[in-house]
Amino acid sequence: MSTHENFSPQIVQRVAKEIRQLATNPPIGIRLLEQDDASLAEIHVEVTGPEETPYVGGFFEVKLVLTDGFPAVPPKGVFLTKIFHPNIASNGEICVNTLKRDWNADLDFSHILQVIRCLLIVPYPESSLNDKAGKLFMECYEEYARRAKILTSIHATKSKFQTTKETTCTSTNVQTPSSVVTTSLKRVRTDDGVDQIRKKIAKKKSLQRI
Repeated sequence: MSTHENFSPQIVQRVAKEIRQLATNPPIGIRLLEQDDASLAEIHVEVTGPEETPYVGGFFEVKLVLTDGFPAVPPKGVFLTKIFHPNIASNGEICVNTLKRDWNADLDFSHILQVIRCLLIVPYPESSLNDKAGKLFMECYEEYARRAKILTSIHATKSKFQTTKETTCTSTNVQTPSSVVTTSLKRVRTDDGVDQIRKKIAKKKSLQRI
């Protein structure tokens, strides 16, 4: 495995340890993907679409890119699988506060990836990178969900993950029951905006039933 030439030995050791942790004890819905040209500066994972979202049944490849300044500088998160989401740009760039203003050098890869997966459950349209997805999410959730499902069915139906000795993953790591998703969401996303968005969605659905 090659390393980034500007990483200090301490950083190399930390990154290697966190990658091993992802391989042997991944968070729910996250699976490490082995790369032919492996590098400590790029971590590839597969994120499964959470239950009760338009992305359920999908398998999304995501990479974390570490720069010279890591861990003082946050990694860059990118969706390599095409997805329709307010906080994910057409080029796959992810907009999430954990990787920007709320970055903490002590956060590990598992936590970062949990936050990214929870973004699929509760988007933040106020900070959209995809304006069309953000607008639909706020004004017509059903149409937003329909488009998100279509792109998921086209681009994210096949898993790239294959179990090996180094990256064993039990079925409990793949399934995402709503109770577990809710627990993870409460742990890694505590912004008041989550509740506000949920209330807006619930209110719109109630009005539509009337």
